Amino acid sequence: MKQITITLFVTLLLISCKKESKNTKFSGNVFGTFYEITYSSDMNYEKKFDSLFYVINKSMSTYQTNSDISKLNRNETVEIDTHFRKVYEATKIIYKETAGAFDPTIGAVVNAWDFGPEGEIVNLDSLKIDSLMLTVGFNKILRTNNTITKPKGTFLDFNAIAKGYTVDVIATFLDDENIQNYLVNVGGELHAKGINIEKNSGWLVGVENPNFDGTQSLSRTLVLTNEAMATSGTYRKFKLDKNGNRYAHIIDTKTGYPSKTNLLSISVIAKDCMVADAYATAFKTMGIEKVKTFLKSHPELKVFLIFENDKNELETLALNGFTEH
Repeated sequence: MKQITITLFVTLLLISCKKESKNTKFSGNVFGTFYEITYSSDMNYEKKFDSLFYVINKSMSTYQTNSDISKLNRNETVEIDTHFRKVYEATKIIYKETAGAFDPTIGAVVNAWDFGPEGEIVNLDSLKIDSLMLTVGFNKILRTNNTITKPKGTFLDFNAIAKGYTVDVIATFLDDENIQNYLVNVGGELHAKGINIEKNSGWLVGVENPNFDGTQSLSRTLVLTNEAMATSGTYRKFKLDKNGNRYAHIIDTKTGYPSKTNLLSISVIAKDCMVADAYATAFKTMGIEKVKTFLKSHPELKVFLIFENDKNELETLALNGFTEH
């Protein structure tokens, strides 16, 4: 009898261990990109994920005509939700910290260059750009409780921060469900906690090489634990002029023209993905030297840069302890 009891106990223990070492994974499409959520539980949260995606999309997607932000851009009166308020307040801080390098009101100019949801302006010239730049400036956007006030011609676009924010929302939900190990990935923006229990190690993630031919390869791998990472680049979304010059989809908020820095990819590790997402975008227009200076007073941000040198060769630069696996 004792032998049977011991055998049964060992069998149950093995079954329990096997169950605990398996992740649950959901993936799909959202916000015009992909998502993949991996976590150490057998609970099915797919419907909750879909619900959160829907609410955030309804709040801040410029690609949905009935979203709150689209209504605001049409100068309709809208009562914003909690998600919008959180992104607005974070944007206000980062806009100030970067001296306007991160500015979601650049949306009208992004559209004019045919990089946004509204479509290009035919025969775009310096006069039209100068006119559009008069509508740019996040300091012109005011929030009073749940109401936003903005200049009539200003186009607000949170796409450079909302994806990272969404990652954090999913991560917070999993935290509230007492999930100890997870990796949330929305379009390459990541938030990791704990370990990958199937491999009994930290979450191994990678930074892609900026391959203009559309192929995929990794420049660097690293273990992400209890932090978030976002990457901004110009190697997948750009235009060529008649002279073969590349124009990035990230518009310089000071000039109204596509960024012409030699930075091709910027990865930022921070506590929150929303913050990492916004700074990755801002750093694209700032350039290497300004980024290095900025990071001296922001040790909480770890940054990895991929850029072209004077010989058109790729170089990398890791700052503030951005480490390799």
